[in-house]
Amino acid sequence: MKNYPQYLYLASGVKNGEGFWIVGVKNCDENILEDKNVVDCHRKELIGNKSAKEILFAINLNVNNLFNELRNKNYLIERPSTGISFDIPLDLLESIFDFWLDIYKDKEAWETCIGLLKVRKRISLTNLITNESLKGNSKKWAMKVENLHTYIPNSFRFEKLNDPMWQ
Repeated sequence: MKNYPQYLYLASGVKNGEGFWIVGVKNCDENILEDKNVVDCHRKELIGNKSAKEILFAINLNVNNLFNELRNKNYLIERPSTGISFDIPLDLLESIFDFWLDIYKDKEAWETCIGLLKVRKRISLTNLITNESLKGNSKKWAMKVENLHTYIPNSFRFEKLNDPMWQ
């Protein structure tokens, strides 16, 4: 199987009046803006198919980690039917996109960062960093990966109210 070139892209879109961000992969022959739901393309990189899929996996895992963290902290973040909520600022998504695209060029750093991202799915890296559990490059990359998860929205937190047991 050949490693055909693909466009890895970050775009904004609208579907049924609902806005969203989308990170995806398209064939190099296709124009991203031909998609009737895509409004504007913010990032577009022509890379190999395998690379595009691996980077897309990292970006999606990073965004999912961020959403899960915000949900666990009781922040109201809309989940559109397609793509990523506009509640996440474009500059943060661009930072996430750029980080994973750039780090992919260094295989050793990529492997370290993907491992840290998978750990970040379960626990914050902050404790590992402050407790000196990570050393050298792992610590350096852990701080960068953790930084991609530090967004706090302007929206208010909602408080979960538990129903009384006796009702």
